[in-house]
Amino acid sequence: MGSLFRSEQMSLCQVFIQPEAAYASVNLLGEQGIVQFRDLNGEMSAFQRKFVSEVRRCEEVERKLRYIAVEVKKDGVSIPELEEIPEAPNPRELIDLEAQVERTENEIQELSHNATNLRSNFVELTELRNVLEKTDSFFQEQEGESVGRALIGDEPSSRTQLGFVAGVVPRERVFSFERMLWRISRGNVFLRRADIEEPLLDPTTGKLLLKTVFVAFYQGEQLKTRVKKVCSGFHATLYPCPCTLAERNTMVTEVRTRLEDLNMVLNQTDDHRQRVLVTVAREIPRWTVMIRKMKAIYHTMNMFNMDVTKKCLIGECWVPTKDLGIVNRALADGGKSVGSSIPSFLNVIQACGPPPTFNRTNKFTQGFQNLIDSYGIASYREVNPALYTIVTFPFLFAVMFGDLGHGIILTVFGLWMVVREQVLSKKKSTNEIWNIFFAGRYIVLMMGLFSMYTGFIYNDIFSRSLNIFGSSWKINYNISTVEHNEMLQLDPATHDYNKKPYPFGIDPVWQLAENKIIFLNTYKMKLSIILGVVHMIFGVFLSTANHVHFRKAVYIVLEFLPQVLFLILLFLYMVVMMFMKFVMYAAENPLKRSARCAPSVLIMFINMMLVKAPEDKEPDKPPEEKCDLFMYSGQHTVQLILLLLAVLCIPVMLLGKPMYILLCSNRRKNRKVGSNGTQSTSTEMQVLNGSAGMTGTPSNKNEDGGHSDHEDEPAMEIIIHQIIHTIEYVLSTVSHTASYLRLWALSLAHAQLSEVLWTMVMQKGFMFRNYGGSVFLYVIFAAWAALTVSILVMMEGLSAFLHTLRLHWVEFMSKFYEGLGYPFQPFSLKKVMDETEEPNET
Repeated sequence: MGSLFRSEQMSLCQVFIQPEAAYASVNLLGEQGIVQFRDLNGEMSAFQRKFVSEVRRCEEVERKLRYIAVEVKKDGVSIPELEEIPEAPNPRELIDLEAQVERTENEIQELSHNATNLRSNFVELTELRNVLEKTDSFFQEQEGESVGRALIGDEPSSRTQLGFVAGVVPRERVFSFERMLWRISRGNVFLRRADIEEPLLDPTTGKLLLKTVFVAFYQGEQLKTRVKKVCSGFHATLYPCPCTLAERNTMVTEVRTRLEDLNMVLNQTDDHRQRVLVTVAREIPRWTVMIRKMKAIYHTMNMFNMDVTKKCLIGECWVPTKDLGIVNRALADGGKSVGSSIPSFLNVIQACGPPPTFNRTNKFTQGFQNLIDSYGIASYREVNPALYTIVTFPFLFAVMFGDLGHGIILTVFGLWMVVREQVLSKKKSTNEIWNIFFAGRYIVLMMGLFSMYTGFIYNDIFSRSLNIFGSSWKINYNISTVEHNEMLQLDPATHDYNKKPYPFGIDPVWQLAENKIIFLNTYKMKLSIILGVVHMIFGVFLSTANHVHFRKAVYIVLEFLPQVLFLILLFLYMVVMMFMKFVMYAAENPLKRSARCAPSVLIMFINMMLVKAPEDKEPDKPPEEKCDLFMYSGQHTVQLILLLLAVLCIPVMLLGKPMYILLCSNRRKNRKVGSNGTQSTSTEMQVLNGSAGMTGTPSNKNEDGGHSDHEDEPAMEIIIHQIIHTIEYVLSTVSHTASYLRLWALSLAHAQLSEVLWTMVMQKGFMFRNYGGSVFLYVIFAAWAALTVSILVMMEGLSAFLHTLRLHWVEFMSKFYEGLGYPFQPFSLKKVMDETEEPNET
């Protein structure tokens, strides 16, 4: 939890690696995933770097693997998942991998080319067979074979010689094709056509096409040329067709024989291709992982610099201080694996800027950390709100969403995702909504559990109440009196003194009370104010951890104390008054301490802020029958003192910090200049040690990694900044306290919407008491369940989630959190693989 409370201490290191050991060392560091390298060649283009040729080779192999994977998927061959992630290959193995992938690619390309040619021949022969068979029926329709020969010009003595062309045209172009032939020939072309029943597979696109056989009869060479041009324009394929029946029969027999032989060759080719692709599919995942790891390693090595002698690679990286030993061991192991005689070493150096922020998380805390990082990455070594968000976030959500039934639905959904997280995580999805739910599965589970708890407190399950312990309410009237007096009001002071209050939560009798809304309204409104004030005060107290850690304890007096006193003197006092009212004014008390004389805490707080005494609303009554204007003696004086102290906190917040910063700035300037106008070296070193930037080493005194104090700004800017900050804080104490009333509003709205849904939908299912009523109840329950899940759980849950997120980002974190840092992004081969995997649709 130490890393989650405050980000880890980081060190900026300089790495010196021998060129022959660089690849192995970077590989081991990538497997560890604890080092963030800095790009020392930022001014260079990608083509000027040292290892650009290796990156290009990896990209070329990756391109070939993508082509192979596409061909494998095209044939419906499944690619198995990797059971064990392979390590990155040695640089020498890249040659063998390139040769193997290239050989596989060439074999698949040759098989694809041969298969395409064979399928093209098969389609052409199929079309030719259909042309011969269909045209034969055309000629048979003539009045005789001799007449047919005369029509088509077989008799030399015939004056009228007709020619014809036969072929195949796409079916969707038949009507346009026929219309165009009629126009260019002015009706002198005779066209006969017949559809091919079975669709033909296009070998290039893989789509099924519907085609039509046609025969066009014409007269003369000029018309023949025009017909052929039209056929070419409509992408019609022309085939030779003999004139006589015997020749056509002979040709059909030959075509059918060739089709049978070609079909057998096609089957053998497909079987061979299938065997090759199945074999390759087993290797594709392993090859892909190996080449992507190698590419990522060379990309990282391109961030290194070569020393002057070109015998050593120099790199800079951020490393968590506690992991320096692991990095040193990885460098040593990398040198040993290649037999390097000169060891690599790590040197911690000073940094000129703030280090990155790194919080170690696990699968449970990662979701809560993502909520905080969405607002802003914590400044270096700043208090991390994620630790407290684990509890406060689901609890405040549950205050608004409190329903035992709805909480069970959320819990079951979250528990299902947690139990099956390993299976679900392997199914990569492009559905953003599902990815958000799955990433926050532990948040959903916690929200469901806390909602069940608050549902018990509210005694609310699908807008109904549970009577577990028996109600503590008692009516001191007989049954007839209650039934025949509609205006009868029950006295809250009368109850069974032998029975204790309801042990846990709200008494179920409130479900039947006419003033249920009034009671819950007051109860939840006060509860939201109490929780809000406590939450904000806790946020202000967390700022002291920042002041102490950054060695600015003086800000505890100048900033923390006036802020927390302002909250306590005004708003915590109002909370104390709520508890006093609850304890002091009971229904069975005497008149002056009865519920009738209980003052309004809100009116009391407004009068306190206006320095105004409460008005006497019963001036004509004797003193013994009047209600007391104050809850305790001397209350007006105490409130004046509290208000005065709170007002005095404002100038301290306004002027304390700027005056201190300006005073320190003047002292620093005076110390830098000696009596003779020269710079004092020893004094300068002391100042630098106390106020320099973050060095990244454990011995740094200031550790000011982004937690800025504006010490280098001009005096007027410092004062203006503090004025804005003070006004914002004073006004926010009021607005933020009122903002927590959303806990009350959403909780009341959720409960009322649930009750309306039960009354107007589910209650209709109990109208009939016969067998038909069971069927009707089944339908009504289905509708009620669908509305409950869609509206009350999903929509209301999303609304409560967003309001809870706002309460943490604005009302809570603004008291101590700056969020001006940048994330620690280590070089991790595991993350590289996760980012490059192609998601599948779920």
